[in-house]
Amino acid sequence: MIKDSWLFKPFTDKPIALISEDGEWIGSFKCDLEPETLKRFYRDMLAARILDERLVILLRTGKTSFVAPGAGHEAAQVGIAHAVKPKFDWLFPYYRDMGLMLALGIPAVELFAQAIATKADPNKGRQMPFHPGSKEFKVFNVASPIASHIPPAAGAAISMKLRNTGEVAVCTFGDGATSEGDWHAGINFASVQGAPAVFICENNRYAISVGYEKQTASENIAVKAQAYGMPGYYVDGMDVLASYYVVREAVERARSGHGPALVELVVYRYGPHSSADDDSRYRPKEEVELWKTQKDPIERFRRFLEKQGLWTAEWEASLREEITAELAKAAEEAEAAGEIPAEWMFDDVYAEPLWPQKEQRALVLEELS
Repeated sequence: MIKDSWLFKPFTDKPIALISEDGEWIGSFKCDLEPETLKRFYRDMLAARILDERLVILLRTGKTSFVAPGAGHEAAQVGIAHAVKPKFDWLFPYYRDMGLMLALGIPAVELFAQAIATKADPNKGRQMPFHPGSKEFKVFNVASPIASHIPPAAGAAISMKLRNTGEVAVCTFGDGATSEGDWHAGINFASVQGAPAVFICENNRYAISVGYEKQTASENIAVKAQAYGMPGYYVDGMDVLASYYVVREAVERARSGHGPALVELVVYRYGPHSSADDDSRYRPKEEVELWKTQKDPIERFRRFLEKQGLWTAEWEASLREEITAELAKAAEEAEAAGEIPAEWMFDDVYAEPLWPQKEQRALVLEELS
């Protein structure tokens, strides 16, 4: 049952929004966030955008082999990051969530190191780029097979319920994931067990090169929650405050024993699906430009802050300079850490290495000597 005191109703006809395109607050309740928190949201969105740009530069300069651009997802990802308890709740992200992980507090040096596989990567360079994880922040390693992380998120959430830990598992994915069998199995199981989980779709309207209407007949993603007996929230993911408040409520709802929820954050990705994709083959440039110039989430939130007296051009310039310097330093530190030794691939397979790993490690060292 959904308590009457919840702010948001599921299964709305239109995406839930709290800020209009021109930056006016349109929520039915008062925004209770402190000015410094609102400015922090803006800083995190800018940092996510600049991080995205720097990671693309790593690809262009041959320092990494793969990127999955996140520009256009900043409001959704920053909203999610601030709606959970860092290092307490568990996050099961997907490969486009670098901005989310940065806003969560994961050091930028670790994200750069993961992208270029240096010793500063806590995962020892054993994942493909854009597949980070963090034991400290309870971030499950990103998995490439689409929706394969949904069942582990459901299982972790069921464990949290059985052990009464008070934690919540937050799992993100793209719209294409909702057409996969693993998605159905994981969400169905979480719902049946009343697990404290929040499943969040960052719906950017394209499953790689397949448009939304060609990969699902559902009118939206949120409505799919009906089939699993959980609330489904249809949200404007280009609105950082709508993303934050709805996800916060879904997390609080799950933490208080009301079971899982599905949240759809409608966004738009500006770049291709990945560095292996040519998006000009399946969507017009005019469509991309329309979203960039008229619906950008950072610009929309900037207009809101300006109306609140919290934004000036001088602050913006200072903020950009500060973030750019921080990320440049992190990138330099990640690169300076040095390449991962090849024999590290055999670490952590077993607590005590078995003879095959020992033999293979010796062969690698002999080959490289």
